[in-house]
Amino acid sequence: MEPSRPSACAIQSVSLQSSRGGTSKSCLKQRQEWAPIFVRYMAQIGSFEVRRAALTDVEEIAAAHLDSIRSIGALYYTPEIVSDWGARVGGDLYVNAMARGEVFYITVGELDGKPDVLGFSSHRIHGKEHRTAVYVRGRAARLGIGSALFRSAEAGAISAGATGIHVDASLAAVEFYKANGFEEVGRGEHRLWSGRRMACVFMRKRISGC
Repeated sequence: MEPSRPSACAIQSVSLQSSRGGTSKSCLKQRQEWAPIFVRYMAQIGSFEVRRAALTDVEEIAAAHLDSIRSIGALYYTPEIVSDWGARVGGDLYVNAMARGEVFYITVGELDGKPDVLGFSSHRIHGKEHRTAVYVRGRAARLGIGSALFRSAEAGAISAGATGIHVDASLAAVEFYKANGFEEVGRGEHRLWSGRRMACVFMRKRISGC
């Protein structure tokens, strides 16, 4: 579940489990190598960068979040589910999440010739679990942006001790997660704030070497 989200079943939401045992030297080395704060990539839409988000980015994060739900999520869910899913998305959602310790990463690139936030990911710790989510604008999908965002959030989780990754993926995100090393382990539903039920797929990824 993702308390900081308007829906527990995000388009791309992940849960990472902490290790209960010791940490190997190879895992420590991996964590050091996987902890980028700022990365620049090239894509078909031009160059884009992944960086840690600040409070000044929250409105742009909200806009990207809603775009993702309405453009990608709408291909897999009814209009009623999509409406409920995005109903409580706003800048305050991310301000409050940051105040609770959640870390956000954003991709900045050009759409229609001007800089814009193309998507975001996040990492937070809830109990013994590390959780993350990834959302990408519809026009920025299938360009490697989501995977780049996921790697940044995953890096933060690994640096904090995560060894296993579990995700309650929306139907829209299943293929994305398979491409990033996840396997399906079951199916279920999440209850939205309205009481409507949203189908999700439970998936798992093991972090090798840890």
